[in-house]
Amino acid sequence: MTYKSPLLSRPGAVEDTGLDAGVAAHYGEPLREQRALATGTAVVDLSHRGVVTVSGPDRLSWLNTLSSQQVTNLQPQVGSELLLLSVQGRIEFDARVIDDGETTWLIVETAEAAPLAEWLNKMKFMLRVEITDVSGEWAVLGSTKPVEKLGGYLAWEDPWPHVGPGGYSYSTVPEESHPGLERPWFEYLVPAAELESVVEGLPLAGAMAADALRIAAWRPRLGAETDDKTIPHELDLIRTSVHLNKGCYKGQETIARVHNLGHPPRRLVFLQLDGSQHTLPAVGSVVFAGERKVGTLTSVAQHFEMGPVALAVIKRSVPADETLTVMDGEEPYVAAQEVIVASDAGQVVGRQTGFLKGPHR
Repeated sequence: MTYKSPLLSRPGAVEDTGLDAGVAAHYGEPLREQRALATGTAVVDLSHRGVVTVSGPDRLSWLNTLSSQQVTNLQPQVGSELLLLSVQGRIEFDARVIDDGETTWLIVETAEAAPLAEWLNKMKFMLRVEITDVSGEWAVLGSTKPVEKLGGYLAWEDPWPHVGPGGYSYSTVPEESHPGLERPWFEYLVPAAELESVVEGLPLAGAMAADALRIAAWRPRLGAETDDKTIPHELDLIRTSVHLNKGCYKGQETIARVHNLGHPPRRLVFLQLDGSQHTLPAVGSVVFAGERKVGTLTSVAQHFEMGPVALAVIKRSVPADETLTVMDGEEPYVAAQEVIVASDAGQVVGRQTGFLKGPHR
C-alpha cells in the first residue's frame, strides 16, 4: 500500500515524487516555504520516512557489532548515524539513530524500513533484542530549530557536519567553515495518529524546501547520492557515520584499506548551476568535464538565496578547478564545482601533513 500523508489535504499541497513521494513537495510557495524552514519558523512533513525500533537489553551492544558506528554507550536523547555495509564496504543501509533509554529508534528512507527490519531479524541470533517496523505507527517532522510545541517528543539531532568520535573529515573545508553549520537539523518522532493535531498552528514547508537546504549543507542522502557501489569515503560520511577505532564489523576491511592506503574512486561535489536558463536539469543527468563523462547529477534544487544548486558524484581524477557541464538530454547546464571530498582524500598512513582532519577519539 502506497503511503499518502494526511497533510496532503492542506490547501495548495502538491505531492512530491521519487524519494519523497507520499508527502507534499510544497504548499504553493516553494521558496517562501524554504526561507521559513531555514529560519526555523516552519516544519516539514517527513511522515513517509521509515521507522524501525530495536528494544531489549542487548540492543546497543548488538547494533555496535553490526554497524560502522560506536553505539555501545550511546546516551539517551543523543543523535547518531550508523551504516550497515556489505563485505565490500558498500553502503546497504544508512540509519539515523536515537535511543530513549529503553528503545533504539532507527529513522530511514521509506523503502528501507521493511528490508532493514528483515535483515536485522535474521541477525539477532540468541540475543535479547526485538526488532519492529513501526513505520505505520509513527510519523517524522523536520525542522532547523527546536520546536517548542514538539518538546515532548523524541527528537533526533543531525550530527552533520561535526566530525564525530572516531570520525574523519575528507573535506578541504575546516569544520568551523562548513556550510552544514548553517543547517542545524532535527527530526521529531510523532505518533501518526497525532500528526494532524500536532502541526495545527505550525507553518508547513514542503519536502522540496528540506532537500534544497540539505544540498546546500553538502549532506548526502541514501538513494540520492548512493548507488550499489558507494562506499562512505566518497560522500564524506566518515565524519558522522563511521568510527575508525572500533571493533570488527562487516565491511570494516574496506573502510580501513581505503582510508589508510588508498583513495575513494569517486568524490561528492557541490555544483552552482548557471541560473540563466530558468529550468533545472533532471536528477541522473550526465556530468561532463570537456568531452569526457565524469559523473552523475544526484540531487538538484532551487535554493532561495543561491539559485540553482546540486550535488553530483564524479571521478576522483577530475581537477578541482575544472568547470563542469551537466547534460540533460541535449540541454547543457554550466556548473562551477565546490569540492566536498578532496581529490587526494584517503591514504592516511604516511601522510605527514595536510588539511584532512584527523580522527576524533
